[in-house]
Amino acid sequence: MNLKSIRDIDVFHPYILIVIVLLFLAIAMPTWYYSGEIPPPYPQLYGYIALGLIFFVFGILFSRFVFKRFVLNKISDLDNEDKFKLKGNRNLEKLPFFGNYSKKELILISVVFIGILLQVINIAYLGGIPLFSASLKSRAATKIWLLSYIIFLPGINILLAKFNRNSHFILLIMGLILFALTGYRTTPITILLSVFITLFYTRDFKLKYQIIFVLMILIALVSIGFIAVKAISWQNWNLGPLQLVSYRAAFTLRILDRAINRQFMTGGALFYSTLTGFFTSTDPRVLVGQAVLSRNHSITSTIFGPALLDFGFIGMSIQMFLIGFILKTLHFIKEFKSTWICGIYGIILAQTLIWIETGPTDFVVWIFYFIAILIIISTFHKIFKSNLK
Repeated sequence: MNLKSIRDIDVFHPYILIVIVLLFLAIAMPTWYYSGEIPPPYPQLYGYIALGLIFFVFGILFSRFVFKRFVLNKISDLDNEDKFKLKGNRNLEKLPFFGNYSKKELILISVVFIGILLQVINIAYLGGIPLFSASLKSRAATKIWLLSYIIFLPGINILLAKFNRNSHFILLIMGLILFALTGYRTTPITILLSVFITLFYTRDFKLKYQIIFVLMILIALVSIGFIAVKAISWQNWNLGPLQLVSYRAAFTLRILDRAINRQFMTGGALFYSTLTGFFTSTDPRVLVGQAVLSRNHSITSTIFGPALLDFGFIGMSIQMFLIGFILKTLHFIKEFKSTWICGIYGIILAQTLIWIETGPTDFVVWIFYFIAILIIISTFHKIFKSNLK
C-alpha cells in the first residue's frame, strides 16, 4: 500500500467508533491487570459492549440500504455512489492573509469572535481560571459557557471548511485556549478533533499536519485532565499523567460493569435530566453516581451506561442503532452537499467519539444531534420533492 492509497482511506468513517471503543478497553487493561488499582470487570462487560457495537453496525447498514434504495436511484444524473464523492477541496476560496473577505466569510468570522468573547466574559464572571481551581470548575459550565460553545464550535468548523485562510487558525487557537482554561477536557478535545475531521474532508491535508493535530489532541487529553485533578485540594493522587488516563478508563468501564446489573434503575430520569438538567441545575452524571455507587458523585459510564440504567438492554440497542444510522446518513450527505456539512459531520462524530467515555449526558451534544437530524430530514425532503416535479 503506497502513501497515496493510505491518504485515500476514509479514516473518519463512522466505523472508527468501534476502533476507539477497542482502544478505550486496551487503555484500561494496565490498571485492571497490572497495577491492581481497580479490579477487572466481569465477562458480561465485553458481551454488552459487543452487542452495543453490533446494533451500531446495524444502524450503519440500514442507512446504506435506505440511501441506496430511496435516494441514489432518485437522482437521475448520477449513476453510482462514487460520483457523490466530495473531492479533496482544491476549489476552496484560497485567499490572502488579509483582504478580499467575502460577506459569508465576514459573517462566520463575526460568529467565531462572538463565541470567543462570550467565553472571555464567562471566565471574567467566574473571577478566576477554573483549570486551576476545582471550586471554579464546578461552576464553569454556565449558560454563557453553553452559548459560547454552541456558537464557537460550528462557527470555527464551517469557517475552516469554506475558507482556506491561514489567519483563521489564530481564531482556532484563541478559542481552544479559552475553553481549555475552563478545566473541562471534553470541550478542547472536541474542538481539535472536529476541526481535524473537517480539514481531513475539505483540504489536501498533509500528513505532517495530521500528526500535529493528533499530538495536540493527545497533549490536551493528558495534560488538562491531569492539571484539573491536581487542582482538587481534597483529593490526593499519586498517579502520573499516563497512569491517570488508564485509571479513568478502567474506572469508567467498571461503572459500566455495575450499570449492567442495575438496568432500568433510573427509569428515564437520566435522559430527562440530560435534556432539562442544564436549566434546572440537575447533573445527570450525579444521577449515575447515585444509581451505581449510592453516592452524590459526578461520574461517567461510557456511551452504553446511561441507556442501560434508563431503559435496559433494549434502550441501549435502540440508542446505538440510531447513532449508527444518523452518523452514516450524515456521512453520505456530506459527500455531495456543500462543504459546511463536513463541518457539522466533524462536530457530530467528534462528540460521539468522546461519548465513548463520558456517555450521552451532555445537553449541548443533543443540540448538535438535533441539527444533524434536521439536515437529514431537509435533504431527503428536497430530493423527493425535486423528483415529484
